[in-house]
Amino acid sequence: MNQTCTLTGHRDIQNWVAEHQGLPAIRRMRNELGELQARLALKFAKPRAAPMSTPTLDDGLSPVSWAAWLAELDRQHLALKVIDATQLAFEFVERKDLN
Repeated sequence: MNQTCTLTGHRDIQNWVAEHQGLPAIRRMRNELGELQARLALKFAKPRAAPMSTPTLDDGLSPVSWAAWLAELDRQHLALKVIDATQLAFEFVERKDLN
């Protein structure tokens, strides 16, 4: 049975990502005005792969510390909505939409 849950607590998010062998990352993208904006991402090990390596610029992601990632999460007022933990299906949602 799949159960959707939304995580807002920093420790809860870190624990969920760690349980699924993930790492925090940020992708820098240009908006409509050409300005760079940070887009949060999570990098997970592939099933049956060798031990996970750190994300690199080659895959479009920049590895960041948890402190930097969580600060950006708070700055953007986002939460992590886990749709299906078995398939690592998740999305970032605005916290204001949770009320």
